[in-house]
Amino acid sequence: MPAPNAGQPQGVAPTYRDVRVCKMLRINIPGRGEYELEHLVLDYNGTIALDGELLPGVADRIVNLSKHLHIHVLTADTFGTVRKTLSRLPCTVSVIKAGDREDLEKLDYLRKLNPDNCVAIGNGANDRLMLSHAAIGICVIQQEGSAFDAIKSADVVCNSVIDALDLLVYPSRLIATLRGCPLD
Repeated sequence: MPAPNAGQPQGVAPTYRDVRVCKMLRINIPGRGEYELEHLVLDYNGTIALDGELLPGVADRIVNLSKHLHIHVLTADTFGTVRKTLSRLPCTVSVIKAGDREDLEKLDYLRKLNPDNCVAIGNGANDRLMLSHAAIGICVIQQEGSAFDAIKSADVVCNSVIDALDLLVYPSRLIATLRGCPLD
């Protein structure tokens, strides 16, 4: 039996889930192959929250997706609200150091999870490396907008985080978007 925190980055405590439970979302995309996704890595502000407040519909989708994926939220927590806001949701929250190297901190976190088993969703310039290295990177363009580098780094671009999360709730939508497009 694996250690209780097996597969989790050091210093990150799982919340409301048993990390020994194997979770996986298998998606076969023609032209790309089969993905065995274990982790969903989400940016917070601008992606699942606006001005520190969780966007409507996100909580329900996190609960639903947590049955199939380990959910991780990465943030510099600009508004200081993330832990309280997400305290009742089945996700791991990691507050990263704000500054010039946020993109590298998010990439480092993703690498500890194994990028080949991760889907990442973000919108900012500090999400670009995470989006480009994840098995599937999804950029969202919402009220806060999106950095062009994040858009260029993603496999898919959505109008909202609800649309992005629904690609995982209804994988046939993701398959329809990416099929027939082999990876470089």
